[in-house]
Amino acid sequence: MSQVPSHSTEINSSATTDVTPVVALKELVARLHREQKKIQDLLSSLGFALRSFNNLNQFLELIPLMATRVTDAEGSALFLYKPNGQIRLEQLHWQDSQQRKIIRKALENATSKITLLPNSAPLTTTGILDAQMHQYLGPDVQIFGTAIIVKHTERGWLYVLSRDPEYSWTETRQKLVRLVADQTAVAIDNDELAVELRKKERLDQELEIGAEIQRRLLPRQCPNVPGAVLAARCKPANRVGGDYYDFIPTNHNQFKSNLNSSKEDARWALVIGDVMGKGVPAGLIMTMLRGMLRGEVLHGNSAAGILQNLNRVMYADLENSHRFVTLFYSEYNPRTRLLSYSNAAHNPPLWWHAATKTVTRLDTMGMLIGLDANSQYENGEAQLEPGDTVIYYTDGLTDAAAAGGDRFDEDNFVTSFNAACRYCNGPQEIVDYLFDKVQDFIGSERQNTDDMTMVVLQIL
Repeated sequence: MSQVPSHSTEINSSATTDVTPVVALKELVARLHREQKKIQDLLSSLGFALRSFNNLNQFLELIPLMATRVTDAEGSALFLYKPNGQIRLEQLHWQDSQQRKIIRKALENATSKITLLPNSAPLTTTGILDAQMHQYLGPDVQIFGTAIIVKHTERGWLYVLSRDPEYSWTETRQKLVRLVADQTAVAIDNDELAVELRKKERLDQELEIGAEIQRRLLPRQCPNVPGAVLAARCKPANRVGGDYYDFIPTNHNQFKSNLNSSKEDARWALVIGDVMGKGVPAGLIMTMLRGMLRGEVLHGNSAAGILQNLNRVMYADLENSHRFVTLFYSEYNPRTRLLSYSNAAHNPPLWWHAATKTVTRLDTMGMLIGLDANSQYENGEAQLEPGDTVIYYTDGLTDAAAAGGDRFDEDNFVTSFNAACRYCNGPQEIVDYLFDKVQDFIGSERQNTDDMTMVVLQIL
């Protein structure tokens, strides 16, 4: 009997010895699993925040907290570089709330002593921030950091902080902090892209407003000219273009009446122009040109005199902008069917003679508007007959290029115009036909790279 308990005790002792390592291993595995799940949950939350937050500052507030949690540190600090060369403490997390203000003050003092010079070496090599942090935090606080890289450019640093002398900067902790830093870089990049997108949207809105203003400045409809029919089309390469055409009443009484005025003695100015270049700058000059030309027309000068005065007025502004304008100005008298004109280096309009089925050019000597303040211009006249057709156009039509690089060129345009005058019924059909010919030449899927404008006058 006395030996039984002894034997039982040996068995229990043996069992305890056998079970303890298994239990310890299970507890270790369970603890590692909990740690892994905690890290996964934290990183998942960070990813969700990255997808959900529209405010960068709200997202950055989470970064030091996440870095602290995944590395079991006491705190974490996020520093970002500023355009003025300063380094700013963006966010700080410290577990001890009483010590947080002290740590923040020390880190702010550390960064206030640093100014990055243009093209200076990254802090990874100079260690300036590390040295300042050690100086102001003291030897009791260990610091470990990783750079925040946005598009191959160092934009800041993420540090974890610990006063535990046993705390070690393990490879796992380095990877986790690197992962958090990478998420921070993505958030910064996304925010900058969003800012650029908002700028682009504002610019698009402004361009659309500019395009709408320009569309309103161009004639909404062709005037009702006795004994003649008009058609026109302007197709800008961009939303705002540099081509210009206009129908201008030549006296005050016509301005007071509407475009449908049909007085036999009412003369109309038919104008087409092209500002060098395209887009907003060309559109602004075109708007300025329109206003000045309309004022000049009312003075009652000849076509050459109008161009000469316009050139003198606009010369200084065009010289400063390094741009020039080609312009063809003409006046049509319905009573006499006389077209008087003057050319400032624009593509000469084409005159199709109904009687002979031939095409001639309407041209005079004259330089670009804005090239020389003292430029002289010549007057020309054309006596139009019933059935005659005159087409005004810009070089966007003749310079239109196909995919292979070949251009539509002026000869092809003249041939097409001749055919259109023979077989098309009215100016609008001529405009449609010629635009279709050019579009077929460059390709149905391709866009014009220069502004295209055309005005057709046909005598009844």
